[in-house]
Amino acid sequence: MAEKKELYGYEEDDILTLEFDDGEEEECGILGVFDALGKEYIALNPLGTEDVYLYGYKEYEEDYELIDIADEDEFAKVVKEFEQLAVEEA
Repeated sequence: MAEKKELYGYEEDDILTLEFDDGEEEECGILGVFDALGKEYIALNPLGTEDVYLYGYKEYEEDYELIDIADEDEFAKVVKEFEQLAVEEA
């Protein structure tokens, strides 16, 4: 019998698996997609943690792309926007 995966309150459709350059994988719940600085970003929560990963986000007809935020200034602004949105939802 297959072992049931712990979803930590997420629906199965709201979980994606990140694959890192070193081959490691991590399942994350999608907290949401939001606009900041004229672009779209996605907030991900590694299952079983309180961490949040932020990436640039582009959606295509049948796929999507996560984009590393390499610029420190851009990242700081995105974090600030995400934190503001999180407070508004609480």
